[in-house]
Amino acid sequence: MTTPLIDPDTISNVEINPPSIWAVIVHDDPVNLMSYVTHVFMTYFGYDEPKAHKLMMQVHTEGKSCVATGSRELMETHTAAMHSYGLWATCQLM
Repeated sequence: MTTPLIDPDTISNVEINPPSIWAVIVHDDPVNLMSYVTHVFMTYFGYDEPKAHKLMMQVHTEGKSCVATGSRELMETHTAAMHSYGLWATCQLM
């Protein structure tokens, strides 16, 4: 008989950490036109015009908007893409 790798009596004491959720935050800047920001959201993320416009208006009026959430690696990729479009974006843990 082999011994189990995990003692069944201690399983209830094991902490299970849910996966971390990261966000891409696009910040307002004095350079990019609102129409361009909307275009980037539609082109890169595939958002329809109403959603892209709503996110752009949130950037414009509130100074920032969360435009995507997911794994750290994917959000870092999206953040770099926003930089390549000339937008000011950050990746942060939610």
